[in-house]
Amino acid sequence: MNKGALAILVHGGTENWSPRRWKSRFDDVCPDRRVLLVPDTSFDPAEVHYAAVWKPRPGELAAFPNLRVIFNLGAGVDALMADRSLPDVTLVRVAVTDLTARMTEYVVLHVLMHHRQELYLRESQRAKRWAPKLQWAASAISVGVMGLGMLGADAADALKRLGFRVSGWSRSPRAINGIDCFHGEAQFDAFLRQTDILVCLLPLTPETRHILNRALFEKLNRTSPLGAPVLINAGRGGLQNEADILQCLDDGTLGGASLDVYATEPLPVDSPFWTHPKVVLTPHNAADTDADEISKYVAQQIARFEAGDALENVVDRNRGY
Repeated sequence: MNKGALAILVHGGTENWSPRRWKSRFDDVCPDRRVLLVPDTSFDPAEVHYAAVWKPRPGELAAFPNLRVIFNLGAGVDALMADRSLPDVTLVRVAVTDLTARMTEYVVLHVLMHHRQELYLRESQRAKRWAPKLQWAASAISVGVMGLGMLGADAADALKRLGFRVSGWSRSPRAINGIDCFHGEAQFDAFLRQTDILVCLLPLTPETRHILNRALFEKLNRTSPLGAPVLINAGRGGLQNEADILQCLDDGTLGGASLDVYATEPLPVDSPFWTHPKVVLTPHNAADTDADEISKYVAQQIARFEAGDALENVVDRNRGY
């Protein structure tokens, strides 16, 4: 083998993020290339040209003097960007149809859960209480999607097809058929005022950190059939001010929340989110990456790069995504 080696640096802790599982998949799709599982393998760091990573430890990537491309195995790159020793090489984020479809499934599931009053109905089941409430139509609910990249745009389209009134907000202008698109700071409040269920799929940047706070929640629509607005965050944990979320749930500023991401992960056992009656909690698995699809994607990207073609989904370091 005379091709540059691919190093696998995966720190996850769950079954899907087993480093050896990822090593096995990359061995299958890169049969003519040495695949190295860091730190379990003895090798010359100079032979590494590519790195496939998930939450690498600060400084790990700086050990490879001939590194050319870093492939982030999940959608969010904020952990990578926080590493001050990160080599100045091309950084590619994952963007495959499998991941997009999984996120859309999650968003649709949780919008429907709040729309169809599932928290109330499950509580009624536990109490053995037969007391259905009036159910409104999807067209009575406005869903606002923050972040209109590949994930947000697909989720917005699926919600529109279910009959919801759907709008979206992004930093720069977007045009999506059937979606009322807002952009920039000047249009942010108008977007919030008409939103009953807020879906957040923003990347985490210095500008978006703690954007999900009381000041934002108080601007959401309070005249929908839901009674109080609902938050769904499947973006990044750093987007949310968790103390504000809890206080707003308790005082009625928010009527409910579905949270997939948190400031600290795994979520500490003493977090109030575990037992809060208005919270639907999931363990950062909204769009859990599929090793088969992602390994094929990375192998294809490396082949493109070595053939002299441009890489896809390159991260703009200035923007942070």
